[in-house]
Amino acid sequence: MRRTFLRAKLHRATVTAADVDYEGSISLDRALCRAAGLLEYEQVDVYDITNGARFTTYVIYGEPGQVQINGAAARLARPGDRVIVAAYADLDPGEIASHAPRIVLLGDNNRVNSTHDGGVTQP
Repeated sequence: MRRTFLRAKLHRATVTAADVDYEGSISLDRALCRAAGLLEYEQVDVYDITNGARFTTYVIYGEPGQVQINGAAARLARPGDRVIVAAYADLDPGEIASHAPRIVLLGDNNRVNSTHDGGVTQP
């Protein structure tokens, strides 16, 4: 049986723009993607800390500092909202003990405050 675990997270990113007319996705600064290990077109979940909205989309690389919500999801977030962007991985039982998600904590202007790899706690 495979289980799904957090693989990467951008925590407390600030939405810089929302464009309902743009083809769907989330545009993310390439440096932020690199820090978290997110790839272009990878599926992510977005959790809006400000208003509680949650949605699934995919990453496209954007400009420096950019966190732009695109397409229909742009109705769920506004510039200035704080969001969590999370990617998950399905792991076999043998992979779980060595799995460590990449966590990127962001501050003002979507600057990286810190990064760390978390470990899976075994029961």
